[in-house]
Amino acid sequence: MSRSRVDCRLGRDHELEVRQSIRLTKSADGTTIAWAEAGSGPALVKASNWLTHLEHDAESPIWRHWIQFFAQHYRFVRYDERGCGMSERDVAELSVDRSAEDLTAVIAAAKPQPPFVLLGISQGGAAAIRYAVAHPERVSHLILYGAYAQGRAKQGDAQAEDAQRARIALTRSGWGQNNPVYRQLFTSRFVPGASDEQIRWFNDLCRITATAEMAARIMEFRINVDETEWLPRVSVPTLVLHPRGDEAVPPAQSRLLASRIPGAALVELDSRNHILLESEPAWARFKQEVLAFTGRSAEGAGEGDAQLASLSPRERGILERIAKGCTNIAIGPQLFISEKTVRNHVTRIFAKLGVHSRAQAIVLALRG
Repeated sequence: MSRSRVDCRLGRDHELEVRQSIRLTKSADGTTIAWAEAGSGPALVKASNWLTHLEHDAESPIWRHWIQFFAQHYRFVRYDERGCGMSERDVAELSVDRSAEDLTAVIAAAKPQPPFVLLGISQGGAAAIRYAVAHPERVSHLILYGAYAQGRAKQGDAQAEDAQRARIALTRSGWGQNNPVYRQLFTSRFVPGASDEQIRWFNDLCRITATAEMAARIMEFRINVDETEWLPRVSVPTLVLHPRGDEAVPPAQSRLLASRIPGAALVELDSRNHILLESEPAWARFKQEVLAFTGRSAEGAGEGDAQLASLSPRERGILERIAKGCTNIAIGPQLFISEKTVRNHVTRIFAKLGVHSRAQAIVLALRG
């Protein structure tokens, strides 16, 4: 059933117009799940993660560049999780089993052509892993970003578990309120690099996506997640990406995922943001890795995207450091190579990007 159709101008650089269709479906237990699709091409289905709202996110400086990127290269299917966003708010049960059923219901409604790419961001990783194990013939690639196999209560860190339980208690009292203390505590864990505008959007998202009680219930359910027994059963090609400085989900969880999933590749991104922001070099690296992994490096990409995708992993690493203001002398020791080797790489980077200065290279890197 169609709920709405909205046109969104997404992205500062590409000004890509994306038509988003929002529909409703029922999960196995009768819960109503709102899902959306945008773009065309091979399908990429994103398992739901916390803090989304299908309509709000399309205009949000926190999430719109994610939607733009995926819709530019894929038929992008996503949905709001139960209890949140445009999905049914008053739900009785929260569990990984129910989350996996919700994902299955959305896939049944959207009918993506198999095999398709499956993406699990943060809390969505558990449902994505479950689906990939149950239906390997339908999944061409599994991408896990900022995901985890163990909730805080299962990680063997009592102090971290206590801190999370304290945040849950604070959520019940401070969620959705214009409280600067709570806002700083909560927002700084997800997007510490956010601008004032992005913080305002993130705060609005918190208020409109779930009630205080539902937000606390979701957090309580997720601290007890333990999907480690499912990891060795994943048989599809898997890419694990994670910000090195992530405070919302410990980077150690990405290493656990990559070490237990057979053949999984791990890419650590130079960022502190759990939700990558459009302006940071780590976002460009994320896009490059996803496109290369799924075989979409050139197809559907703009000129700048294709140029960036042509760089080798070492060249991308050097470009990231150039964008952060590092000199050749500073880059060498970071990568355990000589200044001369760095200089030779920079020459090749400039040639591939079609630029003549570090400033031009930085502009292209930030646009990518």
